[in-house]
Amino acid sequence: MERKIRWYDYITINIFYFALTARSQTLTPLILPLLVQQFMGDEVKGAAYGNIRLWALMIAVLIQGLVGMLSDHSTSRFGRRRPFILIGGLTEILIFLAIGVIAATLEGPTGYWVLFGAYILSMLSSNTGHAAAQGLIPDIVPEEKHGLFSGVKAFFELPAPLIFVSFVITKLVENDNLWGAIFVLSGIVLAATLITMFAPEKPIKEPPSKMDWKPILRLLVMTVVFTLIILGSGELVKFVNTAARTLPDTAALIVTAAMGVVGMGIAVVLGVWASIRISLGDKKANDNKSFTWWVINRLAFLVGSTNLASFILYFLQERFPELQGNAAAGPTAMLVMFVGVAILISSIPAGWLTDKFGRKPLCAFSGVLALVGTIVVIASAGMTMLYIGGLMVGIAIGIFYSASWSMGTAMVPKAEAGRYLGIQNLAGAGAGAIGAYIGGPIGDTAGFTVLMGIFGLLFLVSTLALFGINTPQSAENKAAVS
Repeated sequence: MERKIRWYDYITINIFYFALTARSQTLTPLILPLLVQQFMGDEVKGAAYGNIRLWALMIAVLIQGLVGMLSDHSTSRFGRRRPFILIGGLTEILIFLAIGVIAATLEGPTGYWVLFGAYILSMLSSNTGHAAAQGLIPDIVPEEKHGLFSGVKAFFELPAPLIFVSFVITKLVENDNLWGAIFVLSGIVLAATLITMFAPEKPIKEPPSKMDWKPILRLLVMTVVFTLIILGSGELVKFVNTAARTLPDTAALIVTAAMGVVGMGIAVVLGVWASIRISLGDKKANDNKSFTWWVINRLAFLVGSTNLASFILYFLQERFPELQGNAAAGPTAMLVMFVGVAILISSIPAGWLTDKFGRKPLCAFSGVLALVGTIVVIASAGMTMLYIGGLMVGIAIGIFYSASWSMGTAMVPKAEAGRYLGIQNLAGAGAGAIGAYIGGPIGDTAGFTVLMGIFGLLFLVSTLALFGINTPQSAENKAAVS
């Protein structure tokens, strides 16, 4: 940046993250599951919801990589990133309005499939803006200010939109005012997009390097293979669960739950193993086995944490008869807010705890705590205990994010840190896809309480994956004695 940092730069560079999180926390746990339930009914709502999430998240993996590369090489006179953010923001608003029309005018499978298409387009537009926005801090901000700007980014990305959605948008959805929620969300995205246009970004005269499409081709192949593994695991789970229906009820329930954990575990382990070999090659993958187990550890944990939020509305409707339809929207958003605030509170001291006790012990503790928190949520007889369980899960997530990222950055090759850490981004999108696609049909047949239990056990799978990780001994020894 040619001039000094000004106070409003912290806002213009980071405000778009507020819109992104407000969008995800409005669509994923509230509007999307309610509309799927409205169009498809209770019997297949889990499978229908999981189907949408799988394909939308795989699209997100591809579009982020593609737009990231395109914006890197953009020579637009309006800047490298801002044109993509503007396109993403404005098209997203049009899609929100289309979703409102779909909800008001369509019904049955027709409504579902049109909603499916609209949600895919929403992922395209939001990830176009998201991919470009991620380049603003590295492009504009001096390195010595990255920490402070990242802290402001975290504020706009997590607690601020979670609280806003819980107390404003959720109230509209809860009162069956879908258009009101859509208009408010559209206003947020429009305001954030326009404010971001004032970010002090300068255009570049020529691309920093020649466009290389090989990384995108590798990403495409990796995504296709990962998707096929998820689909195959899902079909295996469906086959076994169908056969289990001939068993007595208790036995069938046990087999269904066990197969859910096994199926998701296969998708996690095999998906990561194949993806890393496609991305790095066999030799580098074999030389960095700890990296593979680290990504498995992250993906298994995120399958649990991401999908607890995704299916919590259906779980609440199942457990509490008074929370049918839109009535579950308020408690769902409140629980998500409790989790978000707990993440915010725990993530900062988690860094000190990681330095004090070591990375692997903190990751193991977070997995166990998340499992216990999930058990509390499942066993809750009322909303108070439910929120306490949510707080426990949120604290575990905050600790895990800090300790796990510290572990990964210490083990990747320094000369290729960007490449290796970019590969692990598959864990974020893969988590939602695995949990939703494989878990949705389980919720339909065995119940969403059973599905919550399966996600809890994935935290245990994540903890067990730590045995495959060999972190640098000097770093762990230093942490343990300091």
